Amino acid sequence: MGKWFKKMNKHDYKQNAYYLMYLIRCVLNDKIPAKEKLDKMNLSGVFAVAKAHSLSAIAAYALESAGIYDNAFEEEKNKAIRKEIILNAERERVLAKLEKAGIWYMPLKGIIIKDLYPQIGMRQMCDNDVLFDKAKIETLKHLMISLGFTMQHDDFGHDIVFTKQPLSNFEMHTALFGVGHDVMNKHYDNIESRLIKDDNNHYGYHFSIEDFYVFMIAHEHKHYNLGGTGLRSLVDTYVYIKNYGDKMDMQYIQNECQKLRIAEYEKQNRKLAMSVLKGKKLTDDYRKMLDYIVFSGTYGNVQNRVNNKLKNEKSSSVAKIILVKNRLLVPIRESDPQYKAYAARYKWFYKSKARAPLLFFYRIGAALMSRRSRVKAEIKAVLKAR
Repeated sequence: MGKWFKKMNKHDYKQNAYYLMYLIRCVLNDKIPAKEKLDKMNLSGVFAVAKAHSLSAIAAYALESAGIYDNAFEEEKNKAIRKEIILNAERERVLAKLEKAGIWYMPLKGIIIKDLYPQIGMRQMCDNDVLFDKAKIETLKHLMISLGFTMQHDDFGHDIVFTKQPLSNFEMHTALFGVGHDVMNKHYDNIESRLIKDDNNHYGYHFSIEDFYVFMIAHEHKHYNLGGTGLRSLVDTYVYIKNYGDKMDMQYIQNECQKLRIAEYEKQNRKLAMSVLKGKKLTDDYRKMLDYIVFSGTYGNVQNRVNNKLKNEKSSSVAKIILVKNRLLVPIRESDPQYKAYAARYKWFYKSKARAPLLFFYRIGAALMSRRSRVKAEIKAVLKAR
């Protein structure tokens, strides 16, 4: 979100976000955007916000309905369509291999949500997310490599990332949430008991419409509480409820959200999504929530992450020192809350106690060599945080 935000002030960015949501509201509710509204828009500004929130393709469809074919929007729409076609084709190949190998699997996130949108490419996707049998990790790796994929990492404890040129990315998950999300991991510990067998294959599974919604909201909440989540998450919520709202068991959903400690977030997020995409007036509290989402971008930002880590601390100066210390120091004791996360991400360093201290120097070197801009952004965010 940052590079686009720098090109306009905060007021203009928010105004363009509101115009963007108006366009999306129109296309999702079969309405043509009003000429008087379109005449007020600076399309380059709206495009910048749409790009930052992965909503440029759906906005292109809205503009087309009014007879407007803007090059920037059209290019993004065509890219989204092309990527969806490639991801679909590659997913069919991968799932066929999983079937042949006898590995159970369940497609996640955008794979399911995209089909609820009215047109192809409307729901822009970054990758294919698939949950699979964690007992078959090594088989899965060989399978993906045999299909021409390159393994990017398998050190985050719950997913393995594979890529293939030109546009095919896969996140193969052994769990729904990574290390550090204890409540959610405990809730989904016995994941197989929640899965429903597909009718048209041997090893494919899916969630009930309620369980998928709860997982979708839990995933959004994770991002919302870390660095923020963007407007696309609101659109996803609206589209899902528009498709399944009258079929869902809301009492079951509320009970599950209570167990996950996200019941209040689910309620607020659902009301905000329905209000924004139905054009209803927002209260001050919901407007603040929308502003937080607007300035987060699709995957959140560094400033939000820092602010959220500090917000419950009484002394901001002390909290900042503790935050910096935690970012620099490496957890050595298993009792440290960060130990599991580090051990999952930096496996080599945690194979013996003698190696662990070396991680401090590795991380400093990596930050200076390849993550300099991110480090600068974090330092600026800490100094700016209140």
